[in-house]
Amino acid sequence: MSAVRTFEPQRWLAGTLLVAYATVVALMRGPAQWAIAAIPPLVPALLWLVRSANAWLGLFFVVALLAPPLPVALGDSGPHPALVFAAVGLAIGFLRFGEWRFRRNLLAGSLVLFFAVLAISIAPAAIYSGEQIALRSLARVGLIGISVYVFFYVSAGPGRRGRGISARLLYWVALASAAFACLDFYFQFPAPAGFETQFVWLDTGIYRRAQGVFYEASTLGNFCAFFLVMTAVALSRRAGNRIVLMAGAAVFAVALIFSYSRASVLNVVVALAAFAVLERSRLTVRRLAVLIAATLAAGAVIVYQVFPAYSQLYWARLSNSVTEFFASTGGVLAGRLESWRTLGQFLIEHPWHALLGVGYKTLPYSDFIGRPVVADNMYLSLLVETGVVGLGALLVLSAAILREAYAAARSPDSEKSFYGTWILCFWIGQMFQMFSSDLLTFWRVLPAYLWVLAMAVRR
Repeated sequence: MSAVRTFEPQRWLAGTLLVAYATVVALMRGPAQWAIAAIPPLVPALLWLVRSANAWLGLFFVVALLAPPLPVALGDSGPHPALVFAAVGLAIGFLRFGEWRFRRNLLAGSLVLFFAVLAISIAPAAIYSGEQIALRSLARVGLIGISVYVFFYVSAGPGRRGRGISARLLYWVALASAAFACLDFYFQFPAPAGFETQFVWLDTGIYRRAQGVFYEASTLGNFCAFFLVMTAVALSRRAGNRIVLMAGAAVFAVALIFSYSRASVLNVVVALAAFAVLERSRLTVRRLAVLIAATLAAGAVIVYQVFPAYSQLYWARLSNSVTEFFASTGGVLAGRLESWRTLGQFLIEHPWHALLGVGYKTLPYSDFIGRPVVADNMYLSLLVETGVVGLGALLVLSAAILREAYAAARSPDSEKSFYGTWILCFWIGQMFQMFSSDLLTFWRVLPAYLWVLAMAVRR
């Protein structure tokens, strides 16, 4: 007796949709056909991202640190594909709304306050500089918002559960990025998208400063300083393979030298000095100093062997920066003094703008103060753009970071202590580097810094 097949509407609907989809793909032509055909393979990937709380964050770091901007004429350097994963992370945070557990403390409050001040400054940007520049300001605030979101997602959101992504993954991704930056400088690969016009003049030619996949060289230098500090902490805590760490530190040191950034070198020096003071009761500072000195010396030797002309110029620049700082301050600061005088004169003549500022990140694009000015000083830039309120918010935020990081560094939990020591020492160096760089505009590396902070303070 043969079985009677019943009508199954679900199977019929699935078959109908499959036929309709195949028909649409067959009828389409050009890029639209490829875009529609790519939908089915993306479905499992999207399901994986939704089910895993931290998968999007790992992909965000991989893309942000290894991929260049898209060669599209939009903004300073074109849109970056990492923004797609940031949007995915925002959506996942919304879908997992019930997993958020916020804590009221100084660090969380100061971070929200700082972001709110930047957002409020969009209003004076529109009033004083016009709609187009205000939209740029809004975009910059949104990019900083990614870092703020990463911090809260890991410290108070779905990302706080389990181990999440590991420092090991972040380290290897960063090492690959720094290694590419070294190759980029030596071979002078064509820039994939817009980049800052920063060059080094040698007898053998004109070379673009090492920037790797980033927009400009200072971002690379600051990024390498971050992982050199991590290496020092890892060596002292015996976390990871010592040979791998020292070899990686040599790569970061070479990339830092090729970036031609003196402020990033100052960051490393200050951070390591803070680390030596912090750890004086736990390890032999002399042993750590020998390891770090040997690693940095190896990087210097590599630079000299590969590029002797550049090596001589670089060390001459560093030594002159120290010996000529008071005798020729303007020359050492590479024109920054003139920009600082212009901004200072503006505040003297228009003191009311020191209250709320003229709009975040408007100075490089607007002629409201007389001409566009690149401040190259995070504190002065915030004072003019967001007023004493914004500058005060940054100082309170930095104090909160140091306070929470110090508490984590002294924690009996080895993991919290590692992350706390790392971000504490680095942020001390960061506060010094802010005198000569607008570090908070480095939106592709700032999320990594706040991720480490979140790992130090999360429960």
